[in-house]
Amino acid sequence: MDITVIGLGYVGTVAAASLATAGHHVLGIDIDQDRTTLMRSGAIPFYEPGLGEIIQSAVATGCLRFAHRDAVEGPLGDVALIATGTPQTEGGAADLNQVRSAVSWIKSQPSGNPVVVMKSTVPPGTGQRIIDHELAGAGLRYVSNPEFLREGQAVMDWRNPDRIVVGANPGDTESVAVIQAMHAGVSAPYIVTDITSAEMIKYASNAFLATRISFINEIASLCDRVGASIDAVSDGMAMDPRTGGRIFAGVGYGGSCFPKDVRALDHLGLTSGANVELLRSVININNRQRLLPLYALRERFDANMAGLRVAVLGLAFKPNTDDIRDAPSLDLIRALVDEGSIVSAYDPEAMAAAQPHLPPVVSLTENALEAANQAQAVVLITEWQQFVNADWRDIARSMRPPRFVFDGRNALDAGEMQRLGFEYIGVGRNGPGEGQPLDRMVA
Repeated sequence: MDITVIGLGYVGTVAAASLATAGHHVLGIDIDQDRTTLMRSGAIPFYEPGLGEIIQSAVATGCLRFAHRDAVEGPLGDVALIATGTPQTEGGAADLNQVRSAVSWIKSQPSGNPVVVMKSTVPPGTGQRIIDHELAGAGLRYVSNPEFLREGQAVMDWRNPDRIVVGANPGDTESVAVIQAMHAGVSAPYIVTDITSAEMIKYASNAFLATRISFINEIASLCDRVGASIDAVSDGMAMDPRTGGRIFAGVGYGGSCFPKDVRALDHLGLTSGANVELLRSVININNRQRLLPLYALRERFDANMAGLRVAVLGLAFKPNTDDIRDAPSLDLIRALVDEGSIVSAYDPEAMAAAQPHLPPVVSLTENALEAANQAQAVVLITEWQQFVNADWRDIARSMRPPRFVFDGRNALDAGEMQRLGFEYIGVGRNGPGEGQPLDRMVA
């Protein structure tokens, strides 16, 4: 198939590379000239494991090309796949200006009648409005095909999805067949539904995952108050098939999807007259979780935060990415600096992305040991494996008493940390039992 991918952000780049690797002829376009020039050289402007190598290979074979939008000539092929951003507006709604611009551009291109495939996350009802207004009379078919990629393992997720969702108008079997051809070689169950339901599946999935995270964080707070262990509670809940697998307590979710998608659903509820108090609670819980380390530091150091040396390990919102969008680390570091603390920080991949968003007094270091040097407290925010496997004995030697560690992801072995001389605090782990390492999963 000949496929044009419009928008070379995270989703568009993964889609373009993966489709080209599957044997399709893919043209990736963007309005950012610097980005398309960079990608023609086989490089990408963000970190995603394995993606750079795939792009280099696909570019070398000629299956993958990149161009600025204004330089595109000729028909768009079989598929015009929209993967532009839908950032959040100040009011919490999804900003669809980039999507509308992409639709308008597709209409302006020479005939060829590609199927318009919407990969961007758009609020339920958007696709039908695009069909009724922007694409009215254009003779173009439209299909919703939301993505469910996880940053840090997006290539694997594309090749091994747990489901492929297709939203099309009733009777539009040709568009469904196009999506199946686009995913040829990928084995997954198909959910074929109407366009609005497909859009809601994407939003509801993200909102439910955000709700699960917020629920376990609420339970962790109760565990700390009554002396229970969140690790034992999570293990016990995970054995019940009704509640899903184990989920870990921590300092909350971040990234480009959960925060804006939950807020967008909240905004949709407000504008449509639906009561979504649960989603509003999820947002509030998550806002509170990201400042748990600050509350713990205030309590341990008697609110005397001025001059306190704190090392923050991890800036990205999750491991295996350099994405710092809505990362808990940024809110925490700004709050620490506002209270007069002396902050050092390290992340294996996100340093360059985070630096413009951090106060200039924050010291960015070369490694975790340097960040912890002479610090009185360490806060683990992102559970990079190199932090979990670090030589914490060396880190303890480099620190100053009381060697306080706040484990914001429950990634460390609490008992071992205490044996090494740390004052260890986790999330929901502060009862009489020892916390368990992150990789202790239910069989």
